[in-house]
Amino acid sequence: MSLDDETYASLTETRVSAPHRIAEALAGRRRRSTLTQDGMLFIVAADHTARAMVSLYDDPLAMADRRSMLDRLLTALEHPRVDGVLASAEILDDLAMLDALHDKVAVGTMNRGGLAGASWTMDDRFTAFDTAHLRASNLDAGKLLLRIDYHDAGTVPTLASAALAVQELNDAHMMAMVEPIPYTKNDAGEAVWDTDPLALVKAVGVSAALGGSSAYTWLKIQATADIATVARVTTQPLLLLGGAPGPDPEATFALWEAALHQPTVRGLVIGRSLLYPASGDVAGAVSRAAELVQQAAKDRQ
Repeated sequence: MSLDDETYASLTETRVSAPHRIAEALAGRRRRSTLTQDGMLFIVAADHTARAMVSLYDDPLAMADRRSMLDRLLTALEHPRVDGVLASAEILDDLAMLDALHDKVAVGTMNRGGLAGASWTMDDRFTAFDTAHLRASNLDAGKLLLRIDYHDAGTVPTLASAALAVQELNDAHMMAMVEPIPYTKNDAGEAVWDTDPLALVKAVGVSAALGGSSAYTWLKIQATADIATVARVTTQPLLLLGGAPGPDPEATFALWEAALHQPTVRGLVIGRSLLYPASGDVAGAVSRAAELVQQAAKDRQ
């Protein structure tokens, strides 16, 4: 499906003249009977703009065109092996109005307050979905980001809020998708990913223990060269994140392929690398990733 002028214009018109139809579209979407098709999940992520992330490559506005983003999402969601989408409310609302969420896993992003580049970025407050509104919107899961910096006090309120959100999602029998990322400061005092493998192991351990129940908790982690060590930290299912597209797409695919064969690694949650590939071929990038997930599922049988 591709967005024509009339269909795209109808999204704004609905918001102006019949906003109640958005809730109706969400309530009426067909829900899957099971979270996974075959024990693996392949989710496309599109929650970056809610945290002020719109630049990519050398283009400061690469992800700022909503029509382009929706076109890319529709292309991805057409692939039968793509299980669903992770996004903020306004994107999920658009997709619901476009009838693109039927039989798909719909994951709402929750804490987006730690804006990219902000001085308070580690104080990542919940400014998007909460559990009550995930349920009211007929969604399947909630995702939260937990960046951990031992030298930034903003980590503390985020940690406490994350624990509460995980508890509420578990109580509601909804997947709590937690993304632990260790952070540190660079020489300029800016918050950056901590690439120390031990830091990720510790962050996964902290995230795995959030709340008073872990029955519905899945973790979203980086695919590292030492993924086997990270994957042994917990029995909880792990989903690999994509992050910003790297300079060598083939190396990235190879890393995902190897990681997907770890027993606890159960799929991919990839955004920019697939929606905005350097090649410009969204369908091709999605198909390539889908093949990796499909093969990993077959190898488990």
